[in-house]
Amino acid sequence: MDHSQAGQAAANARRAAWMRVLALADPAALDGAFGALGGLPPHRTLRPAQTGMAMVRARSGGTGARFNLGEMTVTRCAVTMDDGVVGVSYVQGRSLRHAEQAAIADALLQLPDWHETVQAHLIQPLARQHAERAERQARVAAQTKVEFFTMVRGED
Repeated sequence: MDHSQAGQAAANARRAAWMRVLALADPAALDGAFGALGGLPPHRTLRPAQTGMAMVRARSGGTGARFNLGEMTVTRCAVTMDDGVVGVSYVQGRSLRHAEQAAIADALLQLPDWHETVQAHLIQPLARQHAERAERQARVAAQTKVEFFTMVRGED
């Protein structure tokens, strides 16, 4: 892999990370953080937010043959900024506003003038909230953990 391919792979990984944060964000938290960005640059909708279904596939035991687990509701959106930068989003559920805000944020994060502001006011706080929520869920799950053990009997 040459230097330009490595750079592109790193850029794709960074974009995937912020798109994950946006997709997993609580819609109300995203809406509140989005309002803190203030006036946004001009943009237009390429694909209005629309809801559909997506098939979820799984593997038995994580390594077995794939099978269709079921369908889930997904909302997608695509916007473009005046300079041609395109932002896209796919979010679980039916929140059109969540999908639109995530697509706008994706586009803004690709603009050098907006990147740091959106990272500081949107992505980092939402990532912290997600981590805290996951930690709380892990603590609750740990409280219900049952450990089994086998006692050795004294017989020969």
